[in-house]
Amino acid sequence: MSTTNRRKFIATATTVAAGTVVASAMPTLIKTTNMTNRYPIVHHALFWLKNPGSIEDRDKLVAGVKSLGKIPTIKELHVGVVASTEKREVVDNSWGVSEVMFFADLAGQATYQNHPIHQEFIKTHSHLWEKVIVYDAVDA
Repeated sequence: MSTTNRRKFIATATTVAAGTVVASAMPTLIKTTNMTNRYPIVHHALFWLKNPGSIEDRDKLVAGVKSLGKIPTIKELHVGVVASTEKREVVDNSWGVSEVMFFADLAGQATYQNHPIHQEFIKTHSHLWEKVIVYDAVDA
């Protein structure tokens, strides 16, 4: 094989490989887009525990937040705790428990706020947290 043909072969193979990588990523990109189109309202709450060193309190709050998933207007629920990721200036890891909820519409989010399960959660778990910050967003 001549040097010119070898170079053309390598260039073509590289282009095909790059195209394959992009094509294989497409289902993931489409899935993410469909998720946000299906549930365009996002409710993210961060909880700071009164006793941040208490695993027992953290676990009680996690269980309480998970119980909110029984509310029918919550379409998706993710409950988390601080990850042991790289410490960087832009990372805030001062909170203890996180909830991310997805709603189909603003009416569903409003229903969640007034739902008896949510009201009971506040009544029975608010003694565990010192502070809560909520970020509500709609698809852009």
